[in-house]
Amino acid sequence: MYNSVSLGFALWGVLSLSYDWDLLGSLAFCLAINYKQMELYHSLPFFCYLLGKCFQKGLTGKGLVLLIKIAFTVVASFAICWLPFCTEVEQILQVLRRLFPIDRGLFEDKVANIWCSLNVLIKIKNVLSPQTQLKLSFAFTFLTLLPACIKLTLQPSLRGFKFALISCALSFFLFSFQVHEKSILLVSIPVCLMINEIPLMSTWFLLVSTFSLLPLLLKDGLLLAYVVTTLAFLIVCLTSFSIFEKTSEEDLQLKSLSLSNRGYIPSFKAFSKIIKSLFIVSVTLMGILTLMSATLTPPQKLPDLFPVSVSVVSCLHFLFFLMYFNAVVLWDSRNGRNQKKIN
Repeated sequence: MYNSVSLGFALWGVLSLSYDWDLLGSLAFCLAINYKQMELYHSLPFFCYLLGKCFQKGLTGKGLVLLIKIAFTVVASFAICWLPFCTEVEQILQVLRRLFPIDRGLFEDKVANIWCSLNVLIKIKNVLSPQTQLKLSFAFTFLTLLPACIKLTLQPSLRGFKFALISCALSFFLFSFQVHEKSILLVSIPVCLMINEIPLMSTWFLLVSTFSLLPLLLKDGLLLAYVVTTLAFLIVCLTSFSIFEKTSEEDLQLKSLSLSNRGYIPSFKAFSKIIKSLFIVSVTLMGILTLMSATLTPPQKLPDLFPVSVSVVSCLHFLFFLMYFNAVVLWDSRNGRNQKKIN
């Protein structure tokens, strides 16, 4: 319920910006981030897109007026939301401590991010101090989302904004501090917005994101619901979106990257076949791990064998998708042209 409300406000924000209702979009996102702090995953794309629009309009004319209006909307929204908690300083600090539970550590459950996966090889919590863990997660998160944010600020476009929502949210999920399994919803929602544009990669990502929640779904007794809905979703995507017919470099939005690297990486010529093969191997692997997790008892010495396997496999997939979505953002030459058409 809580996730649905904040995600709903964020979607209203995206919809408003798509109609150039920048103030309404800013208000909707402020409500989303104040309702649940995890909307920070989407905050930088909203900020960079709106700032880029202001730069584009000129900070000595219409752009400055728009910037002032957006700033007033954001400040007023935050002030109204925080007003009930501003009676005492200690109360504000208590709210902040609850919003950012740093004392709980780098991670808790078997979440499919880089820190939990690395913990299989290196016991990070024992090797690094809590403060070092916090700084390390911040540095990796910031560095991995920075390229997409810079590109969006310099070349703001609605299409680039949607892709940046995906790549930035995925960076937060993979590298930030104290990530919950259900936080993958913050990546999946903007991916859903692109399913008609990149059907194969969107379908693939959404399958993996649901698979990454398998330990949680098994704990809640939702195995049957997971299997039925996953198969139904896959069948719909195969029939309605024809995902296997849209695997060319152009369909995957990688034409520019391919042209710039074809001389150095000959395998790009067979990229379509490679992607299809990887997709089939991935779905097969997820099916096998699902079957094993549901039917087999893990060894006594390795009680978390299956949840850890699901997390590691999902994490490797997410790293691949992070590289893919960043490649689309950085090598997409259509953003500037699309923005000119919109203007």
